[in-house]
Amino acid sequence: MTLTLPPQVTPRAFARLTEINAELGDTKALRVAVDGGGCSGFQYDITLDDPADDDVILKSEGAIVVIDPVSLPFLENAVIDFTEELIGARFVIENPNATSSCGCGTSFSM
Repeated sequence: MTLTLPPQVTPRAFARLTEINAELGDTKALRVAVDGGGCSGFQYDITLDDPADDDVILKSEGAIVVIDPVSLPFLENAVIDFTEELIGARFVIENPNATSSCGCGTSFSM
């Protein structure tokens, strides 16, 4: 089995997750998963969730990002970030494994 390098999470993404948890009054992890579907074949599913026993856990100062073992190979060397633009604010994934992606950035192909 090939060693999979986990994605990196930017300080800005961890900071926004900390803000979200403070607003909720709870501590939830940001779950980043890859599912089949979308206009390019795969799509990202980003939710707030509790960690599972088999998740890969990425932490910074109390903020937690989790990735399930099935999604991990699709996210190898990816960067999870948070961006604020005129069209809105959202978590984004820069994935070097994606050969193409849709215009909205939520689906990709490999």
